[in-house]
Order: sequence, then structure tokens, then C-alpha cells
Amino acid sequence: MFLDSRDRVVAIIDGANLYATSKAIGVDIDYRALLSDFQQRCRFIRAYYYTAYLEDQEYSSIRPLIDWLDYNGYTMVTKPAKEFSDAAGRRKIKGNMDIEITVDALELSPHYDHLILFSGDGDFTALVAALQRKGKKVSVVSTLSTPTPMIADDLRRQADFFVDVVDLTKKFGRPVPGAPVSDDS
Repeated sequence: MFLDSRDRVVAIIDGANLYATSKAIGVDIDYRALLSDFQQRCRFIRAYYYTAYLEDQEYSSIRPLIDWLDYNGYTMVTKPAKEFSDAAGRRKIKGNMDIEITVDALELSPHYDHLILFSGDGDFTALVAALQRKGKKVSVVSTLSTPTPMIADDLRRQADFFVDVVDLTKKFGRPVPGAPVSDDS
């Protein structure tokens, strides 16, 4: 990942998107090592992790991760997910954090030179373009290594730098037990 040691850097992690990406490639991210690397390689300001969760569940599988990240140097931005039934009566959960990510990235922009966006969501293409008009560098972290790419082509093309999660996990990943192993290791 291109990092200039003089740059003030902020990382914004779309938690649901990064979770789906890492699951698709069969790797867990070592968040402690990732944060430590950022802190050593640039003028790192902060890492924000965005996620929605079901608050009425007795146990949420995301809760231990939220607590761990919060305790270990990440700034957590959470909101309750909304549960509803679709037209066919299927239970659906909605917890999109795109607006929160966009507003925060724009509001924080006077304080950083380089944004690292962990998401492949094409909805962020306009955000990346807006930040570039403000003179910001934007790296996007996602993957092209899955049968269906996890990154929108327009987002990848708009970014100043694209980092494939597969490359990132060579340094900051742990294989998930029972997950398929990638051939390009």
C-alpha cells in the first residue's frame, strides 16, 4: 500500500463490506497488526470501523469484535440494524452505513492528506471524487480475487491507489480454519 511517511492518514473501514470480502477469500484480518503498521509508516490519525448490529439479540456475533476493536485503538461507529419482512415474507436485516461513512470522510477531510477506504461499494465513487477535488489522496482496499469481484469497477478506477485485500492479508491475515486456501499465495 502506498503510504508517504509525511501524510496524515485516516482509515475508514466499512465493516460489513470488509467482513464479506475477507470471508470470501477465507482469511481473518489481524486488526492489531494492521493498525500497528499504519502507526509506524505514516502520520496516522485514526482508524474508524463502521458497522450496524441487531441490538435486541441476546448474543450478537459482531459484539466481541466491536468490543475488541474499541478497546484496541479503533474508533467504533455503530448503529442498530433494522429488521423487516420483504414482500415474500422473508426476514431481512438492513444496516447500511454509507451515509455515516460519507459524512465523516468529508467532515474529517481538513485533518488528513490520505484516506484509506476499506470498501468495494460503488456508492463511494462520488465520495472519492469529491475528496480528490479537495486535494486528498484516496486508497481503496477490496478484492478482485473472488469469482465475482467485491469492488465496483468505477470505484477502483476512481481511486488513486487500489490495494487487493489478498495482498494485504499476506502481511495482516490469518487463514480461517476450514476455509479454502487461495492458490496465489
